Amino acid sequence: MRLLVANANTTQAITDACAAAARAAASAGTEIIAATPRFGPAVIASRAENVIAGHALLELLAGHAGRVDACLLAVSHDTALEAAKQMMPCPVIGMTEAACLTACLHGGRFGLVTFGGVETYRELVARHGLSARLAALAGVDATPPEAVADPEGVGAKVLAAVEGLAAQGAESVVLAGAALAGFDRRLQARAPVALLDGMACGVRMAEMMVALGLPRPRAGSYAPCSGRASLGLSPALAALLAR
Repeated sequence: MRLLVANANTTQAITDACAAAARAAASAGTEIIAATPRFGPAVIASRAENVIAGHALLELLAGHAGRVDACLLAVSHDTALEAAKQMMPCPVIGMTEAACLTACLHGGRFGLVTFGGVETYRELVARHGLSARLAALAGVDATPPEAVADPEGVGAKVLAAVEGLAAQGAESVVLAGAALAGFDRRLQARAPVALLDGMACGVRMAEMMVALGLPRPRAGSYAPCSGRASLGLSPALAALLAR
């Protein structure tokens, strides 16, 4: 199968880290195609940047429609996930969506660690319907570029946060940050609970969804758009709205 790993920000180093983590998790026969948007924020760290990145991400996905078997959003905010599920003719998985669902399979309650503020992730967990399973959240004093440049230093901060979340009842911890891709393998031996990387979880869920071959909905809010007029969109994105 062909799996598109779609970053939602324009930092190529983060795309590369996500692609490496995806390839490490992929089954034999799964081809990883990594892509970076042509415009948008360097790193998503605010609500405004997340909305801007949503447009960039949908345009990126539209350019691959019909050419891949599934899409994995390499952005921990699960940017534009619901719109992408409606728009694309193949399964679309959000990396934090996948990690949180895997956490629920693994144990009772889970924690989540990310960069900086945590409130938007509390809202994201709620949108996925999993607030009752969330033990706690933690934000580390680091940035995605720092995680790329100094993985050992940032890893130490993440590990300390994981230990704090475990003390609050988390039986696994979601590493919420595309720049944290692969940190589960880096830190797991020293962590008191399971660490869940959204790229690894997302690749396996995408493979499962392709294997199941579920039909797209023909009714309801996730049914594909049809006959929608637009102005100024990329030809590929406009075509998906108008078909």
